[in-house]
Amino acid sequence: MTKTILITGATDGIGYETAKLLVSEGHRVLVHGRSAEKLGRVTQDLVVKGYRADLSSFSDTAALAQAVKADNDTIDVLINNAGVFKTPQTHTADGLDVRFVVNTLTPYLLTCALLDQMPADGRVVNLSSAAQAPVDLTAMKGQRDLSAMDAYAQSKLAITIWSRELAAELPDGPSVVAVNPGSLLASKMVKEGFGVAGNDLSIGADILRQAALSDTFLGKSGAYFDNDSGRFADPHRDASNTGKSAAVYSEIKALVAQYGG
Repeated sequence: MTKTILITGATDGIGYETAKLLVSEGHRVLVHGRSAEKLGRVTQDLVVKGYRADLSSFSDTAALAQAVKADNDTIDVLINNAGVFKTPQTHTADGLDVRFVVNTLTPYLLTCALLDQMPADGRVVNLSSAAQAPVDLTAMKGQRDLSAMDAYAQSKLAITIWSRELAAELPDGPSVVAVNPGSLLASKMVKEGFGVAGNDLSIGADILRQAALSDTFLGKSGAYFDNDSGRFADPHRDASNTGKSAAVYSEIKALVAQYGG
């Protein structure tokens, strides 16, 4: 059955490879990108609908959600793939850490805005990472500076936490899962951040395709899949610590309510 699938950060890397794979299988793919030039190339190359938005902006993210909703009655799958690791500008105009905004907060805003468009058997696939570290709530509020690695690892645990928490709030669906697509894949982020060529991007695209469509992920809402080990696994222990998880989720909700309007 043909699905309508929105992929953020789909102009290069794992997002682009996933979009290409899903298009080849006949699905209706919607791609998001920050660069109008890159987005134009991808939409022409794959013959898909494109949406431009800067996900470091809450207003841009809200506008993206509205545009997608205006064009589509149903979104079967949302893949929150867009992410930031190293960036010359580490804080937004609101004073928040860009890594937390792009990797954690605006994906939550976009997801919540699109839930009404998603069927009960729909799926939200959130990009996590093997790099996960305890979340400093002060840093997430933009009140403490972090290194690129610390901010990235904390933001990836934070999105893993809200995946579990939101899944618990949606017992009747759609499903919400967090996925580590594989460590050090050959994305622009890895090349710029670690200075290595990286592993085949198809490793990540294949698991995102499975998370979006395969029976392997049926009944797994709230779960974390680690593609390095090829199995569902336990994320960082803070994700299963009720108090810590609740505190992080509460702060995510508060920040999105404050800045996302």
